[in-house]
Amino acid sequence: MTKGLLSLFIVAFIATATALAHLSCIYFGPQCYSAQMAPQLIVDSAIAGTWLAPVATTIVSLLFVLAALYALSAANVIKRLPFLALAMYCLSGLCMVRSGMFLIAPIIAPEMVTVTNAIASLLWGVTGFLCFYGYYQIHVKQGVA
Repeated sequence: MTKGLLSLFIVAFIATATALAHLSCIYFGPQCYSAQMAPQLIVDSAIAGTWLAPVATTIVSLLFVLAALYALSAANVIKRLPFLALAMYCLSGLCMVRSGMFLIAPIIAPEMVTVTNAIASLLWGVTGFLCFYGYYQIHVKQGVA
């Protein structure tokens, strides 16, 4: 197994695990949403039992599943998905931006500066790098279509 392939498998695993973690909030309730730093509007929805929290959680989870599918497509494990290059570069960039947000958090939202957020930011930075590296190794450097 090449480093590029392993990188994309790790990205797919992280994206899938994140989707499952988000979906678990529907079962575990408001405390889970709070622990995962969901916006207060979503936490309030979970407390009130309205549809916003589970619907928003499902949509966000589907986006993570889509990211996993694109990583698997880039690894040539599943059929090539449309706009693969664009999706992989966007996914990598979004992960890096999410990671970088921790650097400005002390200025914008000091309450968001926690060990949990630092770990999550580091994880998303690594994921963004692995996404770019894996795609580059398989599709750009080796010239795989």
